[in-house]
Amino acid sequence: MAGGTAENLHMDRRAFLAVTAAGGLIAMPAFARAQQAGKIQHIGFLALTSGPTYTTEAFRQRLRELGYVEGRNITIEYRWAAGKTERLPDMAAELVRVKVEVIVGVSTPVIEAARRATSTIPIVMAAVADPVGSGLVASLARPGGNVTGLSLLSTELVGKRLQLVRELLPKATRVAVLDVHGYTAATRPYLEQMRAAAQQMGVQLIVQEVTEAGDLPGAFTAMQRERAQALDVRASPFSTENAKRIVELAAQHRLPAMYDARSFVEAGGLVSYGPSLPEMFRRAAFYVDRILKGAKPADLPIEQPTKFELVINMKAAKALGLTIPSALLARDDQVIQ
Repeated sequence: MAGGTAENLHMDRRAFLAVTAAGGLIAMPAFARAQQAGKIQHIGFLALTSGPTYTTEAFRQRLRELGYVEGRNITIEYRWAAGKTERLPDMAAELVRVKVEVIVGVSTPVIEAARRATSTIPIVMAAVADPVGSGLVASLARPGGNVTGLSLLSTELVGKRLQLVRELLPKATRVAVLDVHGYTAATRPYLEQMRAAAQQMGVQLIVQEVTEAGDLPGAFTAMQRERAQALDVRASPFSTENAKRIVELAAQHRLPAMYDARSFVEAGGLVSYGPSLPEMFRRAAFYVDRILKGAKPADLPIEQPTKFELVINMKAAKALGLTIPSALLARDDQVIQ
C-alpha cells in the first residue's frame, strides 16, 4: 500500500491548549493529558474471529513502532465473537462500559454493532468491504460521525477477480460464490457487482449460502451438483475462521477457487487477488495513533488500498491439472511452489 500519501492525511493541528491569564489549564487533547498524567490509554478491539490472527499481530506491531507498548502506555481490550454476530452488540456495549478511548472493528457487522453502542467513542475500521454502500460513513472523503478507517474496495475488485478466473479457466461459464447468511449488508454490494460482471462475461453465478462451519461440506456438494467450474471466496470473518476447511473442501471437490487474501493460498488454495490485509491493519494502527493524539474521526478520510497482490499456488494448480497461462504468471506478485 502506498503509505506516503496516507501518512500525510490532513489533520487538524490547531492548538488545543488554552491558558487563562493566571496560567490555568483550560483544554488539552486527551492524548497529551494522558501522557502528562502517565495514564494508560485503553483501546477496544472487536472482531468476529475466535482469536488473534496474523492481521492482529500486524496491528500490534505497528502500534509498537509508533511508541505504544501494551502494559506500559496502552492496554487492548480484545473481544472475540467466534463467528457469532449475535454476540457483537453485548461485546460492543462492554467496550463502551470499560471506557475505551477508541474501538477498532473488523468487518461490517462489527462496525454496525459498535455504531449502535456509541456515537461518541471513535471507531476505526480495520477492513470493511463497502463503508459508504453499507451506510457506515457519509463519504470516503468526509466520513462524518465517529467512524473512519479503511475500505477493502471488495466491490470494485469483483470484475477483476472474475476476469482472472476466466484467464485461468477460459471455458468456465458456471462460477460458484460462497455467501454467508447474516452477512447481508456486506455481501449485497459484492454480489450485485459480481452479477453485473458475470452478465458481461457470459458467466452464470451459483450462489451457495452457509450459516455455520457445519454447512460447508453440504455447500460444496451442492456446488458440484450444480456443475460449478470455479469458486469465488470473498474474505470475511467466516472464511478466515474456516480457511483451512474451505481450502480442503475445494481441493477434495477439485474446484479451482479464487480467494481475496494470500493467507488462503499459503494454506494450500489455488489463487488470490486482493489488497494486503496485514498492511491494512498496520494502517488501522496509524488511525488509532492519530485519534489518540486528538484527531477527530469525522475529519480523517477513508483510505482505499492502492496495491493489490496476485498470488498463485503452483502445487495446487498441478493437483487440479491446471496449466497457469504465462501471461498470468508474468503479473504474479508471488508464486508458491
